[in-house]
This record gives sequence, C-alpha cells and structure tokens, in this order.
Amino acid sequence: MNRDIIVVGAGIVGCAIAYELARRGAAVEIVDQRQPVGMGATQASAGVLAPYIEARDGNPLLDLGVRSLDLFDEFVARASSASGIAIPYRRSGTIDVAVDESEVRALEETAGVLARRGVQARLIDGAGACAEEPHLADGVIAALVIDAHGFVVAAELTRALCSAARRRGAQLIEQSQVRRIVRSGRELFVETDRGSLNANAVVLAAGSWSGTIEIGGIEGRVPVRPVRGQLLHLAWNGPPLKRATWSRRCYLVPWDDGSLLVGATVEEAGFDERATVAGVRDLLEAACDVVPQAWNAGFRAARVGLRPGTSDGLPIIGPSSVVPGLMYATGHYRNGVLLAPLTAQLVADAMVDNRIDPMIASVSPARFGL
Repeated sequence: MNRDIIVVGAGIVGCAIAYELARRGAAVEIVDQRQPVGMGATQASAGVLAPYIEARDGNPLLDLGVRSLDLFDEFVARASSASGIAIPYRRSGTIDVAVDESEVRALEETAGVLARRGVQARLIDGAGACAEEPHLADGVIAALVIDAHGFVVAAELTRALCSAARRRGAQLIEQSQVRRIVRSGRELFVETDRGSLNANAVVLAAGSWSGTIEIGGIEGRVPVRPVRGQLLHLAWNGPPLKRATWSRRCYLVPWDDGSLLVGATVEEAGFDERATVAGVRDLLEAACDVVPQAWNAGFRAARVGLRPGTSDGLPIIGPSSVVPGLMYATGHYRNGVLLAPLTAQLVADAMVDNRIDPMIASVSPARFGL
C-alpha cells in the first residue's frame, strides 16, 4: 500500500513527527524494530525539560531547546486530549547545585547568560539552597533555581503521541528492522527484514540506529553513534524532592508516584545495552553525595538507553540535499524529549507546508553531506 510518508523510528521524536504529520492531513506509516513504541533511548529518559542548564551564549542548542520548551504546554495538552491518555507533566523548575568554587563560577556564568536573555533564575547560597530543598547535603554551597524548567514522563508522552497519530489514520508496523532506503522514480522504498514499503517521502528518525541504515545515493552512513546512558529508578521514602535536582555528576527527578529517577551515565559502549555494576554504583554514589537520604531508597530498576550522538553535539534535522523526499530527524543525543515538539513542527512545516524554518540552518544534514 502506498503511504504519503513513512516515519522510520517510533521513539518520542518519531512518534511526535508522525502525530504532527497526521494532524496536518498526511497519510503516515510508522516503522520500528521494537515493540511497543518508545523502547529505545526514550524508555531510559528521565524526561527533564531543562534547556537553561549550562546555558552558553552562541550555542544553537540553547535556542532550539528554549523554543521547544515554549511549545510544551500546548504539545502535552493536545497529545493527551487527542489520545485520551493522561501524561504526567510538571513545570516545577530545577535546582542546580554547586559543591566547590569552580561549580559556583559555572552557576554564575549560567545566571549571567539567563539575565541577559531576561530569564528568571535565582542564584542562592548554601543556606538558601537547603531552605529551598531540605534534602540537600551539607556540602552544597550554592545553587541556581530556574522555575521555567520541568519534566514529563517520556514513555507516556510517546504512547500518547502514537495513539493520537493512529486515531488520525497513521499505521504502525512494529518488529520490522529497516535495512535500506532507496529512491526509485518518484517514490522512496524502505526495505525491511519483512519486506519493502514505498511512499512519496521518508523521515529517518531511528535515533542511534540511523547510522545502521543504508541510504541509496549517499556514500557512507548517517554520522550518528550510540552513547550509552544508564538510569536508576528508586523507591523514595518520606517527603519527596520539590523539583528536579541537578549536580555535576547526576540529576534526580521526583515522580508523582513517589519514586525517584537518577541519571545518567555517558558511555561510549557501542550498541551494548547492558546495565553495569560500575554504572549503577557511580549513579548511586553521585545521588547520595547530593541527597544523602537516597541511601535509604529502595531499588526498583536500572534502565539503559542508547542516545544518538553526533560529532558536533547538534541534531540532524531537515531535508536531504542528496535524496529528494528524504527528511532527517535524528542525532538528538540527550535532548530528544525536550526537542520533540520543535522537531515535529520543523519537519511538518517542511514536508506538508513546504516551509523551511530558518532555525533548520544550524542543524541541517547538509553539514554532513547528507
């Protein structure tokens, strides 16, 4: 069956794009090698929405993240309404802590950037930090509170986006590994281990696996590599943290069910998706150094995701300059959840409305010859 657009990848980015395309009237087919949706990097994401952490002037990723964060309230509300699925989502802010003078200087630099951008942020001393978050360790000497930040449960958001897309007529093909994308005549063919699919256009949103897919007419593979991230899910005891808490070595996200997520390692381990003793130990120690009460938490699970990294740390979003009809939406690294609304908007604008947003220039696939 011919479909207007095939989306390769059913993580949060792929599902967000599929829903936005379907919402605008496109016929969409989503293809993924796993089941259910969101079982790649998405399932190991804490869903932190914090573009201003480590903000630096001149970083395109900051502008992308801020613009996407501004879309989130409407994005979540629309996905929930269209799917009938409740999506846990909070804009309760973040507290970024410092335990030595070098970290204090980094917070001061971030605060300066935010002040120049007119963003509300409070730089407070150690006593103020402990008053703001009583669970913090005595060694915290300063903190930066950014109220605009928040978090979302990425797995539920992804499930809602997929459901909303399917209610708009999108088709989902699971457990089907894409091996090759090739153009023939006016159509693009997506060759999988279960047969071939054809469409007028294809979106490559396969995360870390984007680089494993051969693309006809392009030498080499998409320059995306897997970066392993391990995440802990703990059963918290007593009053929860007030907001997502950030340190140099880890972050902690309090969920509504009383549990706590601790993330995340950054490991060049190829496609190895195992949780390791070293990763679990390092995260536990990092969490307990910031919030000592974490030593009393129960241990629920360790999750592992392979985040798609690029050489310049920026995602690859935009139409191919080599293969007509091919659109890239990959390489989001640790920002897939945060950038999902904006990525979906940029892709749909280009594919449905034939409008290329100027913001695509900084993340265009043309920089890699794609």
